[in-house]
Amino acid sequence: MEIKKSPKADLEGKKLTFTLVGLVITLLLVWRVFEYKSYDKRSLEGLQQTVEVIEEEMVEITKQEQPKVQPPAPKPQVTQIQIVEDDVEVEDDIDINAEVSQEEVLEVYEYQPPEIEEEEIVEAEIFIVVEEMPEFPGGPAKMLEYIQKNIKYPMMARESDIQGRVFVNFVVEPDGSISNVNVMRGIGGGCDEEAVRVVQSMPKWKPGKQRGSAVRCSFTVPIIFKLQ
Repeated sequence: MEIKKSPKADLEGKKLTFTLVGLVITLLLVWRVFEYKSYDKRSLEGLQQTVEVIEEEMVEITKQEQPKVQPPAPKPQVTQIQIVEDDVEVEDDIDINAEVSQEEVLEVYEYQPPEIEEEEIVEAEIFIVVEEMPEFPGGPAKMLEYIQKNIKYPMMARESDIQGRVFVNFVVEPDGSISNVNVMRGIGGGCDEEAVRVVQSMPKWKPGKQRGSAVRCSFTVPIIFKLQ
């Protein structure tokens, strides 16, 4: 059995279909508009972030030093040689007289050396008596022992039976050395020379002192020559 649709029902079905289609199209348009606005908003925020990042990463531009301009190399000097002709006359003539007569007296130049003034050497004062008199190392007893061990009786004095005392004077320097040895009173026969030799061979003495400072001091020693 076939059911036949009425024209009215068919018309209402078409209207419903068009209505649904229009509703779908409208929804699509609204969704598209919202999508577009949200896309523009996201694009704008991304652009702002990009601009901020670019501003933070800006590098300060420094001034570049320009290369120094080197001065030009000096030009090589060229020596100019001026050629002079041989026929140039010399105005100043030198007159040389090579002929000297025997009667002519020539002056003789005598060289006189310059006078040199000798500086006077001022010796330090020699004291006779000081606060601390000079002393042989170990004292007078050691000095007498040294003389007896080192003295040699001269043969001439021994054969001539010469005996006695030889007084020898000398200076004890600030460093203790002996200088200016001389005989004040001798007995001859070679005893004077032997006494001087023994005194000069003495070791350094303890120097004399005046006000706490070592000074030059005069000292006299009697040396006895006696035959046994």
